[in-house]
Amino acid sequence: MGPRIALVSAIITCAAAVAGLIMSLVLNVFVLDDFDAHGEVPIPGSGRLHLPAGEVTISFHTLVTGGTNGGFPIPPLQIGITPPEGVADPVLTESMPSTTSVNSDVRARVWVAQVAEDGVYDIETGGDVNGYINPRLAFGSDTSLGWLPWASGGLLVVGIAELVFAMTWRGRAA
Repeated sequence: MGPRIALVSAIITCAAAVAGLIMSLVLNVFVLDDFDAHGEVPIPGSGRLHLPAGEVTISFHTLVTGGTNGGFPIPPLQIGITPPEGVADPVLTESMPSTTSVNSDVRARVWVAQVAEDGVYDIETGGDVNGYINPRLAFGSDTSLGWLPWASGGLLVVGIAELVFAMTWRGRAA
């Protein structure tokens, strides 16, 4: 009876881990991704956006016809951020592009800005964006739960170890 309970428990653990992994990835990409929370500025173009103090993600956002087929080229882009008077310039750091594509809507994170103070900032954008449909830079926040897929993956490893133990125990009991 013990090996059977251990086997059922291992299968339930693995199933819960796989479901958790899938759900966490879907939540992080489609629900918790606030990539345009603070607004968008067309490329080329300018705009005034209210940016909060702290980390602000900057993503290249465009429409495509068809799919991205596993790769999406990011054009050379320029950005200028002018802070309110008396406020330090935001510090821009290039980000490894993480591309998200939903239907024909594509976005790829290109920079992360450390904004010193909450306020209205003047944004200037530029770049070689010929051939892109409605290109713009989106300013948002990373509200995803990065630890959640790792926790689900860890639970999956525990479930697999539990499964190996249960199968070994069952083999010895037979």
